[in-house]
Amino acid sequence: MGTGILIGRGDRPCELLLSRANRHGLVAGATGTGKTVTLQCLAEGFSRAGVPVFCADIKGDLSGIAAPGKPNPKLEARAQALGVADYAYEAAPVIFWDVFGQQGHPLRATVAEMGPLLLSRMLELNDTQEGVLNIAFKVADDDGLLLLDFKDLRAILAHIADRAAELRDHYGQVSKTTIGTIQRRLLVLEQAGGEQFFGEPALALQDLMLVTPDGRGAVNVLAADRLIHSPRLYATFLLWLLSELFEELPEVGDLEKPKLVFFFDEAHLLFRDAPRALVEKVEQVVRLIRSKGVGIYFVTQNPLDLPGTVLGQLGNRVQHALRAFTPAEQRAVRAAAETFRPNPRLKVEEAITHLAVGEALVSTLQADGTPSMVERARIVPPRGRIGPLAPEERAELMRKSPVAGHYDQAVDRESAYELLVGRAAGAPVSGPMRTGPAPVRSDNPWGGVVVPPRPLPEAPPPRGGRIPQVPRRPDAPGPWSGQPQGQGGGWGNVLGTVLTGGGGRRESPLESMAKSAARSMGTSVGRRLGDAVLRGVLGSILKR
Repeated sequence: MGTGILIGRGDRPCELLLSRANRHGLVAGATGTGKTVTLQCLAEGFSRAGVPVFCADIKGDLSGIAAPGKPNPKLEARAQALGVADYAYEAAPVIFWDVFGQQGHPLRATVAEMGPLLLSRMLELNDTQEGVLNIAFKVADDDGLLLLDFKDLRAILAHIADRAAELRDHYGQVSKTTIGTIQRRLLVLEQAGGEQFFGEPALALQDLMLVTPDGRGAVNVLAADRLIHSPRLYATFLLWLLSELFEELPEVGDLEKPKLVFFFDEAHLLFRDAPRALVEKVEQVVRLIRSKGVGIYFVTQNPLDLPGTVLGQLGNRVQHALRAFTPAEQRAVRAAAETFRPNPRLKVEEAITHLAVGEALVSTLQADGTPSMVERARIVPPRGRIGPLAPEERAELMRKSPVAGHYDQAVDRESAYELLVGRAAGAPVSGPMRTGPAPVRSDNPWGGVVVPPRPLPEAPPPRGGRIPQVPRRPDAPGPWSGQPQGQGGGWGNVLGTVLTGGGGRRESPLESMAKSAARSMGTSVGRRLGDAVLRGVLGSILKR
């Protein structure tokens, strides 16, 4: 297997070195210039190299990566002209996800994992309203109330409104008017379908970092054609996911290839109307997550859509055509041209406005870490289908998915809502429970084995930090043991996960629970030292 991904060819081949892929990147260009096809080519290249990928499908046409391309003499001739010796039509191993659970497996997070900062961003709250939301989280922590789903958040807000006079001296002023405003914002989010994002089973990051038995990385495709109509929800969700990766993954430094590559399409939505404090946290994530083995690739129309401090961190760049009809667009073209290492054989500023569809200016980091001279390159054709899958094709792939059955049915544990309603009714309150059976798959999702649900551990809820995940079966064979794993479903009989940096040993449920408890204790201690406002998914960043 080579050490790089061929992006295209100009006067020389343009390769993205795997050892420099964690230095992040940018794919930019006006609408209709070929950004999505370039994203597909990069995703396919990373997958063939054994690197899992996460990308958002904004228009629905990226789903075609899950099916082999249709024979096309023009694509074959292009591949031959660009020196792609092993070009063949093939499908990538794709897992479909969807926040709304319609075009992919449901993708959820708990309210506690999201935290007050990102929730405030999602709900477009002002400083006063954000302060009240922080009080709600603090009261939930102090009272031992789990915040898991949407109704838990509503219940804790109603709870602090009822106790406003009692809480004033210890937590600060809580206005019922402010509570009402937050509740109305929650109603708007609920009507947009956003309440489906909160709950359990929450996403386990190792399920984004799977490798097939033949060594290809999984391509996780988020159906975002509906999600993009709620830009705040879309941007906040992806920021939460980045923050989770930053918080959970260990430091590994520079690897031969990344653990995961994350494509952030319509990246300008992340920074639009964002408060300065949030932008600073994004900058920190981009700067520091490289050492966790994660590469972030921003996809947007214009490089100037990103803050300069973020743009300066993006070492690998693919610039498609830009339009220059207005003075502002002409300034944007000049600014984009100045970000490349000059090539004496190329007038970059002029070339940007004259690139054909499927052409781009390409500059990647070399082995010594310096950017290569910019090349005007023709982009290699993708191996998968260009265009969307049919609904029945998507449904069949979801049925055979290695995570099928684990996320598809929601689990409703006893949490803040049940406890507060029980107290109000004077009913006895018990420990965590499950209100409906949810299938829990085995440790080896490639085998497609679904095992009966097992009860959640009878343990007191942690105060703050992470909510322990629903445990997986402890007696399932290990991923590298070679033991039979069952038949049918999935992509095969072997699972590779790069969450822990490789190796043949998986954590036992006891070890996972111990680590979860340790993280919860650490988060709680840090918060009690005064970092209550920005705790949660960004807490570990602030402590650096």
